[in-house]
Amino acid sequence: MGITNYFRRPSATSSESQSSYEGGASVEKHEGTKVEISDELNSFTSQKLDHVFQDPAVADYYRSLYQSTDYECKDYFDPEFTWTPQEERKTVWKNDWYVCFWAFIMFTSLDIDRYNISQALADNMLGDLKLTTNDFNLGNTINLVCFLASELPSQLLSKWIGPDIWIPMQMILWSVVSMSQASMTGKTGFYITRGLVGALQGGFIPDVCLWMSYFYTSKELPTRLSLFYIANPLSSIWSSLLAFALLKIKTKGISEGWRWLFLLEGTVTLIVGITSFFKMPASVVQTKAWYRKNGWYTEREEKLIVNKVLRDDPQKGDMHNRQPVGPSELARSILDYDLWPIYVIRLLGDIGTLPISTYMTLTLRKLGFSTFKTNALTIPYNVLTIISMVTTGYLSEVFNQRAMAMIITPIWVLAGLFPLRYWSGSQKDIWGTYGLLTILLGHTQLWPLSISWCSANSNSVRSRAVSAAIVNMFSQSSNIISANLYRQDDAPMYHRGNEQLIGIAFGALAACILAKVYYIQRNKYKDRKWKAMTTEEQEEYIRTTNDIGNKRLEFRFVH
Repeated sequence: MGITNYFRRPSATSSESQSSYEGGASVEKHEGTKVEISDELNSFTSQKLDHVFQDPAVADYYRSLYQSTDYECKDYFDPEFTWTPQEERKTVWKNDWYVCFWAFIMFTSLDIDRYNISQALADNMLGDLKLTTNDFNLGNTINLVCFLASELPSQLLSKWIGPDIWIPMQMILWSVVSMSQASMTGKTGFYITRGLVGALQGGFIPDVCLWMSYFYTSKELPTRLSLFYIANPLSSIWSSLLAFALLKIKTKGISEGWRWLFLLEGTVTLIVGITSFFKMPASVVQTKAWYRKNGWYTEREEKLIVNKVLRDDPQKGDMHNRQPVGPSELARSILDYDLWPIYVIRLLGDIGTLPISTYMTLTLRKLGFSTFKTNALTIPYNVLTIISMVTTGYLSEVFNQRAMAMIITPIWVLAGLFPLRYWSGSQKDIWGTYGLLTILLGHTQLWPLSISWCSANSNSVRSRAVSAAIVNMFSQSSNIISANLYRQDDAPMYHRGNEQLIGIAFGALAACILAKVYYIQRNKYKDRKWKAMTTEEQEEYIRTTNDIGNKRLEFRFVH
């Protein structure tokens, strides 16, 4: 059997027979293959046999690779294994409940500890600590720099000891620091705790995304990451509501409500962190433990998930889940030019409306809304963000598109920025201004799609681990850039700043289009070289090539 059909193709989860790989090249059908299976599997046989391991040479190569890397799921690899759509849906639901939902809970606890500094300001924290606004801005800069600097080291540590160990440790450590903010007495303590919180939280998101990738295919991941990321806007809502109650707590021992805010919300995160040690197995085949004797799955379900994930991305078994990324591998991943188009989109797209959202509460206060109404009026745009983000993630999964899904964001932003730039009725029509700002800030965020896109185009665990950290580092860089767009001499309408945001949005739009064109051309280039080989040359390439990850000729980029 030839291997001319070995291209990256969509996950075998579709109920329809797959006839093409991503990028448009035709996939050959193998006729005459006969497998004895039970009647209940007959209707699903064609889909499950049409996968990358269909050729014995390919299957043997990867079987040998998985053995050599001591891949934790190697014993479950089976090119002939079949299953029904009903069985697959059941495992996806289990993953959504055990993996995606708990990731959401953990992210929520991070965001609560990340946002409570804003609520503390409303209770005169700066006055109690004798801090100025400049002191506060410096503390936030320290937090951001430490957050950015810890992204990559945290991801490398997670890959070494395992995200199931490192993530709970992170949560426990930052919750202790968060609680310690209740005892701050001045500038020094404020700076130290801001830096420590940033350093300990910095790698959390890429660490969790790496862990989730063990359980989902590249096609399933965008929607799940969208669900994971709704913790961000939801936490903004919840933290505002929680603060309204917690800031009223005052005792003889602790008379400031903001101290109770840090103490109690940090305690919640501590509990979630400790619980996470028991809620995060190392892999699909390692869910059984002394406290979970039956595990999450049956043995057949474990085999189903392992083979489904590997058929979607065979390179997910090229490293053990406790194998560290070495210096040369790290450098290779950082310099992987095929992932940089996604990084550029994330940088430009995340700048989007950041200055506007940063000044949203201040703008509402200047429009005459009370403190309570201001906090309440931020809820609608967060709800709109949740809806738009989940919808975009779902559409990306249904149509198997990344660039076209992400292009929605700069188009949405431009549609709102142009009227905002020339809006003259801010004080005359406060509800009109509020409505315009709400719609503008309700655009879908690029966080989940960019990480899932990097994961899909990495084609190796090494590159996937590093790229998840790098794309978030670009996101943090966008925060630094956006903080300098709205200047005092441009207040209060910030016309110059909005013009700069319009230019950046056009840049993001162009970056999405160019990224799609780039990946299409890269696939065509690989396709020409691959088809120029004979079947024997292709088999020899599979066995002997020094090309790795997404540089392999049989790999096709998602776009």
